[in-house]
Amino acid sequence: MAFSGLVLTGCTGIPDGTKPVTGFELNRYLGQWYEIARLDHSFERDLDCVTASYSLRDDGGVRVINRGYNLTEQAWNEAEGRAYFIDEENIGRLKVSFFGPFYGGYNVLELDEDYQWALVSGPNRDYLWILSRTPVMESAVEERLRQRAAELNFPTNELIDVVQDQTCPER
Repeated sequence: MAFSGLVLTGCTGIPDGTKPVTGFELNRYLGQWYEIARLDHSFERDLDCVTASYSLRDDGGVRVINRGYNLTEQAWNEAEGRAYFIDEENIGRLKVSFFGPFYGGYNVLELDEDYQWALVSGPNRDYLWILSRTPVMESAVEERLRQRAAELNFPTNELIDVVQDQTCPER
């Protein structure tokens, strides 16, 4: 659900002192990502098994499908949105909307060269996600991303570990 709550902020900014990745290649970023950890927000509260799927739109933007499962209620929650680059297309900085004309910032702060993991923020330090192409991330990689987020002054002690195991139903 990395994108869905950002529209509530109405801000396409980037946290002070951070920079989006350069050399960004959208086609390599497309596809499914698993949420490994996040800061808590009402739009994702009580959701696990969270994925974000990105695909191209006919208008040149990105179709965003965020999906999460409430293990207690045994129910899926899904949101569809659209995203567009803010700057040049080789900079990992987009704006995303799930509700009409209101956009929020989506900033790729760290991304490995194989596009297997990412550290993503919203417009400020209230929004942070650790994403992976697989449901389980190597602990050393996750620790490195948590450390980098702490260096960037995100409240990493508040990160929520997202369940991505056999308790997740088939997607």
